[in-house]
Amino acid sequence: MPKRSPLAPVVALAALVALGGCGGATENAPQPSQAAAAKDKKHQLESVKADCMKQKGFKYVAYVQPPKQDSEDDKARNAGDYQAMRKYREKYGFGVFAMHVYPKEMGNPAVKPDNPQIDPNWKIQSSLSKAQATAYRKAADGCMIEAAKKILGKTLKSMDDYFNQQNRASEQALARTVNSDPKLIELASAMAGCLKGKGYPIGKTTPMAMSQQGQEVFLTQEDKLGREQRDDVPDVAPPLKEGEVKMTYAPTLTPAEATPYLTKEIKAALDDLECGKAFYPAYLPKAAVAQQQVDEEFGM
Repeated sequence: MPKRSPLAPVVALAALVALGGCGGATENAPQPSQAAAAKDKKHQLESVKADCMKQKGFKYVAYVQPPKQDSEDDKARNAGDYQAMRKYREKYGFGVFAMHVYPKEMGNPAVKPDNPQIDPNWKIQSSLSKAQATAYRKAADGCMIEAAKKILGKTLKSMDDYFNQQNRASEQALARTVNSDPKLIELASAMAGCLKGKGYPIGKTTPMAMSQQGQEVFLTQEDKLGREQRDDVPDVAPPLKEGEVKMTYAPTLTPAEATPYLTKEIKAALDDLECGKAFYPAYLPKAAVAQQQVDEEFGM
């Protein structure tokens, strides 16, 4: 089961996601005006794709996934509130192995939710033969390219290229916004020093790197387990090409099998929070603004 990296969409599901309206929420909820603009672009993209698919002789339903409604705890955590973040991390850590221990709560795509939002296009595709499905995906690729050009003014090579460009834009926007901020640089350096003092190896100490380093450790561990279970991917991930989205492969784990990993993750996440107590309230709101702008630009 492929899994989302901190800044990137689930690329292995790109075809289905893009067909279903590019749904998916960022960690920090958009402001109303920006959310409305992005939502409008989503609907426009879907409308163009639906017309294009019809012209190519395929059935397709314009569909935009309903946005996730954040709770008050979500809002507080996304703003860097210490107590809200601690409450979350005490149970879920960084949110990596919790996907296996609490699959329904965490929205693990390998587990059917109690009240799923069903994209009608998934049912359409599942009814196709292998040859038909190949033709359908080829047509969808072309329609996404057409819609992106018409609505977003973006030139795509393929449907996956949409997500690669969005990922690259997110990283660049974050880097411009947070990595040049003197206060965030100071806070990130202090956080790095604190974590080193607790015995954690630290690489880059930029604000962006420090916001991701804890989760990345466990995403890498999860990916290693996933690759060991599969015979269709290399045991070691190949180097990324420029602009390419990192792919990780989540293993199949029962809650009992995943619990020891989550226990270690929770400890690391709480240490990360203690060292980043001053960093996160300053970092997360700035990062959210940068990500909102990218979401609007790409109609995410």
